[in-house]
Amino acid sequence: MHIGFALTGSFCTYSQIFPMMELLTRDYQVTPILSANGCTIDSRFGTAAEHMETVEEICGTSALHTIEAVEPIGPKKLFDALVIAPCTGNTLAKLAHSIADTPVTMAAKSHLRNGRPVVVAVSTNDGLAGAAENIGKLLARKHYYFVPFGQDDAANKPTSLVADFTLIPQTLDAALEGRQLQPILL
Repeated sequence: MHIGFALTGSFCTYSQIFPMMELLTRDYQVTPILSANGCTIDSRFGTAAEHMETVEEICGTSALHTIEAVEPIGPKKLFDALVIAPCTGNTLAKLAHSIADTPVTMAAKSHLRNGRPVVVAVSTNDGLAGAAENIGKLLARKHYYFVPFGQDDAANKPTSLVADFTLIPQTLDAALEGRQLQPILL
């Protein structure tokens, strides 16, 4: 099976995401996809070049990072499933409103045309605020499956939500069977 693995700009989670990506490469052919921010912004969590090098090394293939590169995903039926991890509030909003103006959102739109699963691993500081509506919209749509998530620091960041990234493989397996891994709320 071939899996697309898309990363958005929640750079603080990359150190948790990379091991999960590596784990998936044991059972699946994995193609990395990076958002425009993911492949251009240097942060205190590493440079864009380092992130690109890491995902390409893990997956053994070049990363897709432009709208033009990801558009054929659907027409060519390239992936059995698409994982978006981490999925920021910005990306959640675009997915919920069918906006396909980034490599990750275009990958999802293109992939969904085939009725195949999209696995979402949320990471957003406004998950229980502005992004809550968008999470709800995606939970109600076919073919979207959420990695179980919860508050990551309720005392200091009361609206922040983050997926338990260690559950990406189990969520992916369930999604490929057409079911949502439960419980969804941690």
